[in-house]
Amino acid sequence: MTPPDVLLEPEPGMPAERISAGEQVFETWRKRLGMVLTPVAFVLTYFLCDGLPPEGQRLAAILVAVAGLWISEVIPLPVSALLGAALSVVLGVADARTVLAYFADPIVFVFIGGFMIARAMMIHGLDRRVAFGLLSIPWIGSSPARIMGGLGLVTAGISMWVSNSATTAMMLPIALGILGALHEVRVARGLTHGSMNGRNWPYATGMMLMVAYGASIGGIGTPVGSPPNLIGIGLIRSATGIEISFFHWMAVAIPLFLVMGPILFLLLYWLHPADKEMDNAITSVNPGDPRVNTGTHLLDYIRSERSKLGPWTRGQVNTLVGFSVAVVLWVTPGILQLPWFEGHWLGEWMIRHLPESIVAIGAAILLFMLPVNLSQGKFTLTWTEAVRIDWGTILLFGGGLALGSLMFKTGVAEAMGMGLTSQLGVHSLWVLTGVSIAMAIVLSEIASNTASANMIIPVVIAIALAAGVSPLPPALGACLGASFGFMLPVSTPPNAIVYGSGLIQLPKMMRAGFLFDIVGFFIIWAGLYVLCPMLGLL
Repeated sequence: MTPPDVLLEPEPGMPAERISAGEQVFETWRKRLGMVLTPVAFVLTYFLCDGLPPEGQRLAAILVAVAGLWISEVIPLPVSALLGAALSVVLGVADARTVLAYFADPIVFVFIGGFMIARAMMIHGLDRRVAFGLLSIPWIGSSPARIMGGLGLVTAGISMWVSNSATTAMMLPIALGILGALHEVRVARGLTHGSMNGRNWPYATGMMLMVAYGASIGGIGTPVGSPPNLIGIGLIRSATGIEISFFHWMAVAIPLFLVMGPILFLLLYWLHPADKEMDNAITSVNPGDPRVNTGTHLLDYIRSERSKLGPWTRGQVNTLVGFSVAVVLWVTPGILQLPWFEGHWLGEWMIRHLPESIVAIGAAILLFMLPVNLSQGKFTLTWTEAVRIDWGTILLFGGGLALGSLMFKTGVAEAMGMGLTSQLGVHSLWVLTGVSIAMAIVLSEIASNTASANMIIPVVIAIALAAGVSPLPPALGACLGASFGFMLPVSTPPNAIVYGSGLIQLPKMMRAGFLFDIVGFFIIWAGLYVLCPMLGLL
């Protein structure tokens, strides 16, 4: 008998994430080991680091303990971050004003504003309108391969601006509806019988993986697309004083995304192709077939779902306005810093007066001011809805930024960098970058991408500084690699959400995830090797 699945507790407004009984055993033992080993690691680290200054010795013990809690998830990740910050004050690493100031870092407000804009998009259905609008293009809906590719493109595009989890939760029912329509074609053509089953329909597995993986790679496209992005930007600025603008991030990430997307599609369609008979059935137009009009059946379904959204609402228009204002003001200062506009007064003014944090908060405030129904006092975003954003990620980022910055102030980062440099023998910039990417990818398979970024990025910055090379490529590599957790349902929320559909067998997810992890490593490394010198990020 197949062991029953176990439901993980979902976030508010999210579908439950389902994992198998075997994976539940893994989760249970991970937590138990964390409970036992974390305090032991704290004590051992404290005594083993007696060569550090007293504050550094205590911080090293705190860092190891918090890392253990992040990996094992004995307590929620945000609580672990708060615990690390609190212990830093209690044990005298730094005073409360210094430690807690990181929770109000300007980048925290980029998170807050971006989350509120994304919340408004979900409330008013702007994300679903965009998704069905693109999928209803006849060229996409006339081929199973293009359907899979189009679904991945839409998912990734939305995930650039909305959290990976929320994007996956929104796209999953759309993908299941499309698969249901395709399944009717298969049944009508006599290609299958019974209910939809991923075990005998590889294409369905590929569609589910496309949603999960598309959300993850789309998240790297903008600083607000995934928490590791802003974590990396904040830690780089804190440790080195180097500012990476919204535009510069996209100048690096978008080319990588444009390479990853097609390769992801080719890989998934190669591993999970459509039946040749189904491909012929979908692409052939046969209006006289009484069983199913195969040329229009799927498009009819997509257009029917799109028509249910009705005409554009005032809330959707207002949300689009707020979103557009944010994007334009985020990107324009970087464009005005290009050689063609260098020294332009507008660019200098925007950098001083409209930093990305103020733009994010300003765009969110605009949503509270744009009316949906002025006579009834209804506005695009209400505070009741706004407070439902992911405050846990914000706290996790603040705690991670505090601990990462204290590493450099107490000498822990310097000692760690010197020690690891001598042990690993890594002195070349691009070898270190490769090691950073690999470490982040491996760690992200067993820990959340946010926790992985918080753990890896300060370490690789320290190693780079100790080796006398630029910390930017290794830090960016670790940041991007932290978003590559594709092998297991527990690696990322998107993986867990689609695994709950029942259309994915674990070995198939592991196979596809392992191959794409390897491909992603080389894409990230080669992309940074080419783009960093071009963009002056060395």
